Amino acid sequence: MPIHLIHFSNPLFFFRRCPSYIEPQNLTRVSEFFLTGLSDDPELQPLLFGLFLSMYLVTVLGNLLIILAVCSDPHLHTPMYFFLSNLSLADIGFTSTTIPKMIVDIQTQSTAISYMGCLTQMSFFMLFGCLDSLLLAVMAYDRFVAICHPLRYLVIMNPRLCGLLVLTSFFIGLLVSQMHNSVVLQLTYFKDVEISHFFCDPSQLLNLACSDTFTNNTVMYFVGAISGFLPISGILFSYYKIVSSILRIPSTGGQHKAFSTCGSHLSVVCLFYGTGLGVYLSSAVSRSPRKGAVASVVYTVVTPMLNPFIYSLRNRDIKRAMWRLFSKTIWL
Repeated sequence: MPIHLIHFSNPLFFFRRCPSYIEPQNLTRVSEFFLTGLSDDPELQPLLFGLFLSMYLVTVLGNLLIILAVCSDPHLHTPMYFFLSNLSLADIGFTSTTIPKMIVDIQTQSTAISYMGCLTQMSFFMLFGCLDSLLLAVMAYDRFVAICHPLRYLVIMNPRLCGLLVLTSFFIGLLVSQMHNSVVLQLTYFKDVEISHFFCDPSQLLNLACSDTFTNNTVMYFVGAISGFLPISGILFSYYKIVSSILRIPSTGGQHKAFSTCGSHLSVVCLFYGTGLGVYLSSAVSRSPRKGAVASVVYTVVTPMLNPFIYSLRNRDIKRAMWRLFSKTIWL
């Protein structure tokens, strides 16, 4: 039975369409993929390089400042800021998974990524993305305890529980990423080796695979439930309890003061899940993968970059800690 293969100069074979039957001797493992990036226009490449390099540097420096401010100021050694510093660390990892590779590709004009490189990038992307989502849910629980059980806050949110919540979030993210990798490792042949994205997007790679779509969809739904549905459910439940508790406060000033402690977290939650939902809807409406890649920039780059600004501009404690940190640095 004839099988249509396309051959490149490197030892790489793939199928333009998935055949109904493949002889075992004709299977060869894919050695690399090609990322299409955001644009093929050569004139736009210097602009994209400068834009994403500056955004990446702002993201890393901003989140590092949050971590240093929390670590250097004893007044910020509380559960809320402990979770915030871990969220900043996850944001650095989340951005560093995709953007440096994209910057190097623009500079070297190379779009190739090895099979193992793609798998590694996908693994860290899933890990830090899931960790981000779970940490936001943990921070919502922290605000719930602080507002609904203020007298028992330090007893409930003790250092042991805080560390356990962060470690559990990390191991759940690790489990999700490795479970996804185990499915991808079973894929032996693909319809194409060109990924219409600026990084190895898990959904794009699964769409290219010539395998049982039921298995792929089951994995994606399970991953979506753990990294999306469960954290969102926890956040919604926590804020339902928070709003119910705040409405029972007799004075308007007391209500405003209680809710103001949630303002920064609520802004980050809306930004993170709002952009993620926007990317999902844009990819569902538009059939152009390139437009989906452009929309993905918002939650992979813009959201981690804005998080430090949201917390520093809306939080007096962070402002004071950063000012003390700058003062110490200047005097040194």
